[in-house]
Amino acid sequence: MTRPFCPGYASDPFATLAADYPAEDVYPGKDFRTEWGPIFHRGRLDGTARVLVIGQDPATHETISRRILIGEPRQRVQRLLARLGITTSYVMVNTFLYRLYGQGGGARHAKDPQIAAYRNRWLDALLLDTQVTAVLTLGTLAKTAYAAWTSTQPDPAGRLHHAAVRHPTYPESSSRAGAITLAEATAVLLADWNDHLPALHDHVQPDQPTPLRLYGDSWQPGDLAAIAEADLPAGCPAWWRSLDAWATRTGTDAQAKRATITVSVPSAARTWPPVT
Repeated sequence: MTRPFCPGYASDPFATLAADYPAEDVYPGKDFRTEWGPIFHRGRLDGTARVLVIGQDPATHETISRRILIGEPRQRVQRLLARLGITTSYVMVNTFLYRLYGQGGGARHAKDPQIAAYRNRWLDALLLDTQVTAVLTLGTLAKTAYAAWTSTQPDPAGRLHHAAVRHPTYPESSSRAGAITLAEATAVLLADWNDHLPALHDHVQPDQPTPLRLYGDSWQPGDLAAIAEADLPAGCPAWWRSLDAWATRTGTDAQAKRATITVSVPSAARTWPPVT
């Protein structure tokens, strides 16, 4: 039995990009978790991608899997792409290579010219003379990152459809303060995605013809889609792509949590007798 996997960064321009990336001299440690290393992308680097997704920064699960946009909120994005008929022909990059350490760093570095210079090399490789016809930016930071690229490549950018949608974690992040409920924030997110879906549907050549179907005002069965096995490095366990949370930061203080990620195999994936 053969299993698909992401071959990584074997050929240029991506081999050079993966070898020549900015470190602490560009991403200050007070604002980024540079000690965990950069995380570059997820999806197709072989020229078959027709949609580019730009996210924000890698989270805990991404730190372990070494690919971006993993976990339940990211599976919301996977289903959003599937509503366009895109099941394989996508590629994803983040605004930042490293996990933010505190949200303030995102605003401080959103327009950092050194960060943008390296990120724009990735965007050049993915958007110039390629099959990509639509760019999906998740949240304000991603929108800012894409705008920085369009200012350097106005003509190619003018041929691309840009959908600036709310970040998939918007319901949880916006309801945390209590000004809006989780249900209300979810309805806001889904209404925003619905506003963008028709134009995206018109500008994307699907992997398979898919009738346009909008979201309701709350999450429904089928509104999540599993991460493809072909998106992760060879040999990754299947539960890395599951809905269960399996990686958390642990520790008794901020520095310990910064240094420690605890990984636990989800109970559904435990096939051996438990040790008592």
